[in-house]
Amino acid sequence: MAEKILIIGGTGHMGKFVVEASAKSGHPTFALLRELSLSDPAKSQLVEGWKNSGVTILTGDLNDHASLVKAIKQVDIVISTVGFMQIADQHKILAAIKEAGNVKRFLPSEFGNDVDRSHPMDPLNQNFQQKVQLRRAIEAQGIPYTYISCNLFAGYSLSNLLQVGATAPPRDKVVIPGHGNVKAVFNDERDVGAYTIKAAVDPRTLNKIVYFRLPHNIYSFNELVALWEKKMGKTLEKTYVPEQELLKQIQESPMPVNIILCINHCIFVKGDQMNFEIDPKIGVEVSQLYPDVKYTTVDEYLNQFV
Repeated sequence: MAEKILIIGGTGHMGKFVVEASAKSGHPTFALLRELSLSDPAKSQLVEGWKNSGVTILTGDLNDHASLVKAIKQVDIVISTVGFMQIADQHKILAAIKEAGNVKRFLPSEFGNDVDRSHPMDPLNQNFQQKVQLRRAIEAQGIPYTYISCNLFAGYSLSNLLQVGATAPPRDKVVIPGHGNVKAVFNDERDVGAYTIKAAVDPRTLNKIVYFRLPHNIYSFNELVALWEKKMGKTLEKTYVPEQELLKQIQESPMPVNIILCINHCIFVKGDQMNFEIDPKIGVEVSQLYPDVKYTTVDEYLNQFV
């Protein structure tokens, strides 16, 4: 039976891919939007597209408890894709889920590192701690959950090879955090959306962390640069930033540059995406769950920029 899925925060960076994947998968799909979003010309085209693909638009707001409860009562599964600044606001979703009493699964807005196994510096650590607190609240309240740990978004990382302020991959010089040999995982947002919807309804992922370690998408920074150089047919001038220098840059940089540098530090210096074994008691790996799914590889993704 197709589960009814509600997405909260659907017009955000990751949200639109999740809404699209849910609609494509044939699950009755609902998107909770603020009145403000509906009247925003930049978003109206997106919303019209959803309606055409059968998505039911509900109006509501994280700060309007009654609207949340009303929306949640109509579905089986709730997926939150709210942005960086709204992580703590998800406690309001928990309160509404508890009151509605019908939700089979909640997927909070994670979509990055496993926050219980990461060691970021402030200010990124403050955001990760909000996610940790939300996890503990979900577990303490006995709400069935799935946590999506999809590691790096290709749209944010491969589109500019993590060069601060760049809008395309570098063609002359590249800055590499640390020594460049630490492994990380890069995934296309469309694949993250598709896997998220599969995981949301899969009994094997209930009360588990779903890790994305797609075999063709695990690269060190040096390997990534080498792949890009090969595609361009040109060698880049490389600058390696030692950890102490990176920590200094984090302290001295304004928002959001300091956040980007914190991400680079925890992933490419500390190795927070790949430096632990997946514990089968608490986690499952997505390519092992769905070996037949064809995903976009890093190699394929980079072709669009050549």
